[in-house]
Amino acid sequence: MADVALKFVVENLVPLIKETWELIGGAPEDCARLVDELDELKAFLDDAARYRQSNSKQWSQFVHKVQVIVYQAEGLVDKLLVQVKLHQDKNIFKQFFDANYAISVRELAKNIKVALEQVKKIRQENPEAFQKKPMLDDQPEIVAPRPQDTLLEENEVVGFDEEAKTVIKRLAEGRNELDVIPVVGLAGLGKTTLAIKIYKDPKVTYEFFNSIWVYVGPQEYKPKEIFLRILEGFTKRTAEHQNMSVNELTSKIQESMSKGGKCLIVLDDVWHPDVVKSVRSVFPKNSKGHKIMITTRDASIGRYANANPHMLKFLEDKESFQLLENRVFIGTSSKRCPEELIAHRESIAKQCSGLPLAVVVIAGALKGHTSERVWQMVKDNVGKHLINKDDPQSCLKYVEMSYGHLPEDMKACFLYCGAFPQGFEIPAWKLIRLWISEGLINSNLDSKPEDIAEFYLNELVNRNLLIVMQKRADGQVKTCRLHDMLHQFCKMQNGGLFQEVCEKTDQPGLVIPDLDTCRRLCIKFSLLKAFLSKGPSAEHVRSFLCFSPKQKESEKLSNSRLLLKAFPLVRVLDVESLEFSFSKDFKELHHLRYIAISGDFSALPTFFGKFWYLQTLILNNSTKASTMEIKADIWNMLQLRHLHTNVPAKLPSPATQTTDESSRLQTLSKVAPESCTEDVLARACNLRKVSIQGQMAEFFEANNGGFNNFQKLKSLEQLKLLNDVGSSMSKVLQLPQAFLGFLHRLHKLTLSNTRFVWSDANKLGQLECLQVLKLKENAFCGTAWDSVGFTKLKVLWIERATDLETWKASNCSFQRLKYLVLISCDKLEAVPFEFAGVNSLQEMTLNNTKKANKSAKAIEGRKIEIQELKLKFKLTIFPPEAVDCNTAQ
Repeated sequence: MADVALKFVVENLVPLIKETWELIGGAPEDCARLVDELDELKAFLDDAARYRQSNSKQWSQFVHKVQVIVYQAEGLVDKLLVQVKLHQDKNIFKQFFDANYAISVRELAKNIKVALEQVKKIRQENPEAFQKKPMLDDQPEIVAPRPQDTLLEENEVVGFDEEAKTVIKRLAEGRNELDVIPVVGLAGLGKTTLAIKIYKDPKVTYEFFNSIWVYVGPQEYKPKEIFLRILEGFTKRTAEHQNMSVNELTSKIQESMSKGGKCLIVLDDVWHPDVVKSVRSVFPKNSKGHKIMITTRDASIGRYANANPHMLKFLEDKESFQLLENRVFIGTSSKRCPEELIAHRESIAKQCSGLPLAVVVIAGALKGHTSERVWQMVKDNVGKHLINKDDPQSCLKYVEMSYGHLPEDMKACFLYCGAFPQGFEIPAWKLIRLWISEGLINSNLDSKPEDIAEFYLNELVNRNLLIVMQKRADGQVKTCRLHDMLHQFCKMQNGGLFQEVCEKTDQPGLVIPDLDTCRRLCIKFSLLKAFLSKGPSAEHVRSFLCFSPKQKESEKLSNSRLLLKAFPLVRVLDVESLEFSFSKDFKELHHLRYIAISGDFSALPTFFGKFWYLQTLILNNSTKASTMEIKADIWNMLQLRHLHTNVPAKLPSPATQTTDESSRLQTLSKVAPESCTEDVLARACNLRKVSIQGQMAEFFEANNGGFNNFQKLKSLEQLKLLNDVGSSMSKVLQLPQAFLGFLHRLHKLTLSNTRFVWSDANKLGQLECLQVLKLKENAFCGTAWDSVGFTKLKVLWIERATDLETWKASNCSFQRLKYLVLISCDKLEAVPFEFAGVNSLQEMTLNNTKKANKSAKAIEGRKIEIQELKLKFKLTIFPPEAVDCNTAQ
């Protein structure tokens, strides 16, 4: 993967060179030659990423030579750009006496051209590497495993009985019309194994007049081949049908179906939605109740086929233990794990993270061995056994298929996830910000980089390459993680994308990558002090990530200067687990695009204004200060897109505008209400997400400006208003009329302690784009709410509405609501029964809202009566109510 990493360096180097040459007033023809050279190199690397085997020794040596020089050239460009920017920031008098400036600029510019001439020379010396035809012979063939190749046998995988019963019930007891039942899950989760088990089940063979199995696979989709295989299920004389067209085959299949009873077609390993579409069109329109069952890794294909796909679950720990024991000790006299190996068995099974294929692969390594030493070795190297290019029985070919079908840009985003520690729960917003800052998202497209990155994230989730750990109220990904098997794959592929400082396995000490060629570096929190004690010097490192597995762990870093000295050209610095103090060394980090730090600071120093390229700034203040003063001139930081602080930030007023450009700020979280002035919001007019915290009585008063200034924000989509209750706690605030006038694009609103009256709540129902409404502690006060409107709302969250007793809803309200959450609404007597008629309502949660439990159960009972099998409804009540044993039947 070194060529993939190098491709992104070259891609990002082109605009840097253009900008630098413009600033220094260099000859346009010089710049054009440099850019042409890089464009040609990038085109070659694009081609290489698609067609060549990038792990051959000869290829690796070639890429390494180019990599060293390109990294050197990029470092020179970075240094030159800073010199130019610093020179331009000086006044005319100081610029005149800046004698060394012209000399150093000429020298750096000369060295950049020399470096790229060296790249050209290497290319000339390796003409075979630049052949126009792709070197397809070097591409390793990825063979798609067929059903008969599966390592999982349907009778041996524990935990599948209940899964099979659920799917069989849907097949046998569903509607008397054509229905598609998708089985969706990660590679190795047992989709094909489960499908075979169902296909052979006596209830299925009895229910269906004819059952036909069609393996589809990842190869190019050809309808005719699939139709021929279906036809084979009705007649063995397929030779006479080979020359038929697709339409003729369709007619022949429909004719065969009309002669018999109900038919089941199983489409195994589907990679494209058109497969489902075309096979569905083959079935004649009748009421026989034909069924199609598909298996797929892609959840979006599953949802395309059916709004309610069957999502295959991971094994529980006890099921993994049992499967491992069954596979290792089958055929032995005891068929049980010896007592002295039980602890190893449980540890090994847990590392397989509920993936049946992983358990079976590890069982193969252990079979026939009862030595504790062997089990210990396997336990210490589970990941290497799962992803082993020298073992045809490993999981590698299954993962390679999923990886190989990703678009090139998405491959780098996927591999980037391997930089996080194994099992780490990755916040989605952080991952998106990192991808953008790393240059992994194409910023030349019409869509905003954040929207493209979110699409990539959802695609990786849909393809079961990322596991969703938590969802937001609107169903979007909140946190995710890599399965351990996929994490190992990313580490194996990450040679040129990320390198890790890790512990030696055979003796004390650290394994430190070659810092002269290392581009991105990650390290465990626990190893950082030992690493810095060696005084590392890593000028080529552009990204340094240090995450604590516990995420909340933090420690003061006494030698932070060593860290900053080690990475003078760093662009991405995520050390949120560490306690920093601002020092003069910080002033030199002019290349920062992303920084996440914690520390005892209550203000952002002015020198941050010199970080011209900063896109994301995350500051966690560990002091008791209630606000953070932003002293830096953020309004002239034209690349800044996201400002996150854990306490409200007090923003500076924009000085006389020195540029016609508006600020690119999209996120302000959090900001003090007094900072939301007209001039601030006029400059930050592109904000999409704002969180305001502080005492808001004056902010909401119409004659004080305050909220009226929000008319400047034309793109606002998410808003949080968190009122700090002080001496005005008992004061009832008025909902500003501006809510309706200015928030035309708002789709998510969170209120806390605002203490508006419930009669005002219906005004929010008139917001035409509002989809998520979260009313936290005493957002509204009063004993009754007669709700009207909210026709577009999908999520309603009411928490600690301590006064609310009665709630009424009209029949036309909340008609698109999907999720209703009520938390600690102690006095609420009932949930409006009208929610039983809201067809879209999928889930209702009541937590410590005891009085309303009975009404919620009545709604659940009614929805079960009126809804079809495919429209599920889930009611969660916490704490669960005790069952009366005397009345339970």
